[in-house]
Amino acid sequence: MDSTFINVIALLALSVLLVWSFKRINLPAILAYLAVGVVAGPQVLSMYSDPEQMHLLAEVGIVFLLFSLGLEFSLPKLVAMRNLVFGVGAGQMLITTVLFAAIALVFGQTLSTAIIIGGMVALSSTAIVIKQIDDAGRLNTPRSQMAVSILLFQDLAVVPFLIVIPLLAESAEQSIGAAMLLALFKGVVVVVLLLSMGRWLLPKLFNEVARTRTDELFVLTTILVALLAAGTTYAFGLSMALGAFLAGMMLSESQYRHQLEADIRPFRDILMGLFFITVGMKLELNVFISQFHWVIVGLVVLVVLKTVVVWFSAILFKSNKQDAWAAGMKLAQLGEFSFVIAALAAQNGVITSEQSSMVISIGLLSMAITPWLITQSGRFANWIAPNDALVHAQQVQPNISSESLSNHVLILGFGRVGQSVARMLKLEGIKYIAIDFDPVRVHESRSAGESVMFGDACQRDLLKSAGIAKAQLALITFDQHDKALKVVNVITDLKAGLPIVVRTRKDYQSEDFYAAGVLQVVPEIQEGSLMLVSQVLHSAGVPMSRILKRVRNERKKGYQHMHGFFPGETTEITYGTKDKLEFMHAVAIGSDAYAVNKTLSELDIERRRVKVTGLRRNNNEIESPEADTLIVANDVLVISGKPRRVERIEHYLLYGK
Repeated sequence: MDSTFINVIALLALSVLLVWSFKRINLPAILAYLAVGVVAGPQVLSMYSDPEQMHLLAEVGIVFLLFSLGLEFSLPKLVAMRNLVFGVGAGQMLITTVLFAAIALVFGQTLSTAIIIGGMVALSSTAIVIKQIDDAGRLNTPRSQMAVSILLFQDLAVVPFLIVIPLLAESAEQSIGAAMLLALFKGVVVVVLLLSMGRWLLPKLFNEVARTRTDELFVLTTILVALLAAGTTYAFGLSMALGAFLAGMMLSESQYRHQLEADIRPFRDILMGLFFITVGMKLELNVFISQFHWVIVGLVVLVVLKTVVVWFSAILFKSNKQDAWAAGMKLAQLGEFSFVIAALAAQNGVITSEQSSMVISIGLLSMAITPWLITQSGRFANWIAPNDALVHAQQVQPNISSESLSNHVLILGFGRVGQSVARMLKLEGIKYIAIDFDPVRVHESRSAGESVMFGDACQRDLLKSAGIAKAQLALITFDQHDKALKVVNVITDLKAGLPIVVRTRKDYQSEDFYAAGVLQVVPEIQEGSLMLVSQVLHSAGVPMSRILKRVRNERKKGYQHMHGFFPGETTEITYGTKDKLEFMHAVAIGSDAYAVNKTLSELDIERRRVKVTGLRRNNNEIESPEADTLIVANDVLVISGKPRRVERIEHYLLYGK
């Protein structure tokens, strides 16, 4: 069998194994792909001695990623972001390059080497940052758009470095200026060309393709457009990613935008994985291990200085301080083009192979911690730069004294649910006061005349200020289980017997709240299902009196018919929930099963803390079978309970142990 085919199979198997393993411990798939690259690369298994063999195919992943990104940015939107792209982006690129070039000069590097090192360090990872932000569904937040704007400028800034490196090797100072002017001219021409053709040609093209109603043709056309645009910019000496972004941007306002994104996603995700594998293959373990202490020092310096530089650049253009810090943390790594520049510079003798390996080692480690940095960026920004709304909310509270409050409702959490409840209370003339920890929301709500206090609902003094001693009811609306339990305990301690109502998304958390003394827990999924059932029954002609009675009984009995469900491939199960959710599972009783010719009471199923919710026999269904029901061959028992218990009872019914 061909060795290339075997290597491909091995690479896929290794990818599946590591991605699955990393996901099991809640680590991003990107880290798994980097690990695959290290293991499969020339330093360990040497499945691919030359990572450049896969470089072009992997770069197509970036092309599709930038095409998807372009679909999120229309031309008017990009024009509106020009201060971010050409202001903050240019400032970050210039300051970071100069700063790290100066550091390199201090350590005795030549000017040309220092400039290239500064340029490499100034770049960030478009692939990782955008994928992480997109996966989190936060692509359209101000801080994410700031990060994306800087990344777009960095993609443009790569071009001058790719041009300058061979010229620096030749020390041709006069030719550098001419080459830069030529590159600028080419860039303007290709951007204008793509934008002009895109606005006129692409909508007509996709209209014609859509009329054929052929899914395959639509997918093929999408791939062709992305690659053609990427190839056009590449032919002009620009990055392929820039062309793909422009093509996506031209289609961002079309009616096909969402279909285009859905079509390109499978190819994008797989090829992006391949790209990260090729990045992992670049790691030289001997350099990484022997220079590990310097790699760590370099990593710390890189993260700190790049974060500060992005913040400083953003502040110069009067950006929000929190957004500036958060964007800085998002961009605190090296980029994929840093490796391209490092390889080209080493090839032309501008930097040594040892310097290139050091940069790659620091870069890979910075990429590895990027998912964590992005996750923590919001918390870090809130800590280091409390925004104006926070200061305002802390200093100004509603003009309501605790003495004037009586028989009111205390709403803890003033999000959509809390605000909806407040509106209904207002219509009924019932007084209320809310507490919320979001400074912007508090400021906006108070400006509109709402009785909202800023602070943490766990704080005793704040609850006293909100008149908890005279309140008639406390409502907890935020979906934070542990914090809500803590608030319940504080309220119970301050005013025992005060009715407390808690809203929760997850029904399995209800027991914890009832045990803490809560009057009523309202699980969103069950209540939403009840309302849906009510509408369906009403439309089916069931009398309203019977519907109301059934709804009341469900609530009274703890939603007994709404616990347990048949899981599927798309069921979201985490380590925190897999032993709390109730599953339903159908167990087919074969002729040789242990349970045959035994009654349910003989099997003592309830002692194993599961329920038999139904029995199917000869195409007839028996709901909640009695304890003396005899099990016969070919019966199907429907079992409800926690996943592990359901697995154990199935094994017991079939094998008797």
